[in-house]
Amino acid sequence: MDKIGEQTLKIMKKADWYNNWLFLLIKPYLGQKILEVGAGLGNFTQQLSSAGMVTAIDIDKTYLNRLGKVHKGMSSGYGNIETGEYFFENKSFDSAVCLNVIEHIEDDEKALKNINKLLEKKGKLIVFSPAHKWAYGTLDKYLGHVRRYTKEELIKKFENSGFKVVRVKYLNWLGLLGWYVNGRLLKKKIIPENQLNIFDKVSRPFLLLETLFEPPFGLSILIVGEKI
Repeated sequence: MDKIGEQTLKIMKKADWYNNWLFLLIKPYLGQKILEVGAGLGNFTQQLSSAGMVTAIDIDKTYLNRLGKVHKGMSSGYGNIETGEYFFENKSFDSAVCLNVIEHIEDDEKALKNINKLLEKKGKLIVFSPAHKWAYGTLDKYLGHVRRYTKEELIKKFENSGFKVVRVKYLNWLGLLGWYVNGRLLKKKIIPENQLNIFDKVSRPFLLLETLFEPPFGLSILIVGEKI
């Protein structure tokens, strides 16, 4: 388990308003049988469980250990979407959620194809990933990000993996400014916790506006695909 990755997850868990806002964006696409890919410390697991039955997977056994203690009775275990290895057998889902995960995977297209195999026909895949290659900096490097994406690139990868894209948009333009300053200009290794606390409060009106109007750029991309 990477210490910077774990510390970042703990910091992000404190951004309650932002996490709730993101969950409300993805909730309309969730079904009753949800696969959470890369559950980590379970920052979104409880919210996902309010929408349906969640099966959570991760490749980090320490994360899974903690996840099992916090969310008792939930189905969770080892899962590697790049290799197609899972703790379960003969299980299918009507929706899969992949929040800030595929940017860590070398063969991301293979991972998307493996998720496709786990979904029922017309099942939804919801992916949240970092946007804009020019924003790649030390924050990305120390988090283990292999890449950042453009919308066009993600759309192509989804279509190559057997999905029809039903929604794609940039999110959080204000957060992108902070990420660029910290990761490209100041060369920081981890998100400053005090900045995140301020962001969680200051960003609210800007994020609410994004519910109505899509910004031309953003910290992240939200893309939803439907299995063909």
